[in-house]
Amino acid sequence: MTVTRRAGSPAHGAPNPGKAGGVRGRVPAAGRRHGREKYERSGSGNRTAARIRRQRGYQWEDTLVKRFNSSEGWRAFRLGSPSTGLPDILAVNPKRGYLVVIEAKSGSGTALSVPAEQVERCRVWADTFSAFKRRHVILAYKFISKRRIGTAEYRPRELREFYKVRGHRSKTTECICTYDGRFYTKREGLDSDYRVPVRDAECVMPFETRQPAEAVRGARIIF
Repeated sequence: MTVTRRAGSPAHGAPNPGKAGGVRGRVPAAGRRHGREKYERSGSGNRTAARIRRQRGYQWEDTLVKRFNSSEGWRAFRLGSPSTGLPDILAVNPKRGYLVVIEAKSGSGTALSVPAEQVERCRVWADTFSAFKRRHVILAYKFISKRRIGTAEYRPRELREFYKVRGHRSKTTECICTYDGRFYTKREGLDSDYRVPVRDAECVMPFETRQPAEAVRGARIIF
């Protein structure tokens, strides 16, 4: 009996280019392992970086709450993570009629940003508690004592804090603070890198801080 083989199909026992063991269309096993290991390292690195950012954020919020609670007449509460739709911190001084809603940012970069939606939720909370005569939205920025210059590479620097007032009736935009204390908002409808300087936005908190002396001169608000 004669066996007829279809044109183009390999003979029995011959290597098939489209299947394992062929000479084309197949990445060598060593290459596959290298790619998988690279992907796993990248994923692990991203998870580690995200965890560090969360820890820094929690520690900064916890520090602010403790500072408020050690100040006469103040009570502060950490409200939760951004996923809850709440601001980071709510602080009140009933005797003086103060309510402060705070969004806190901490990092190793040269600029820290508070997204517009986070500024907006602070504004909404400040408007909600209308029984308080003095309501303020404060963006608390902390630049840690090392600057990131590359992947897992840092350079020592001075730790700095800035407390920027964002009026609860101000237009909601993304707000950026730089390591030298300059404060900007991003104007809607223009290039995403277009920054509008905001002057006289610093405030003096009711507790000891790491604000540079020049930042508090002529502060807009003194608690």
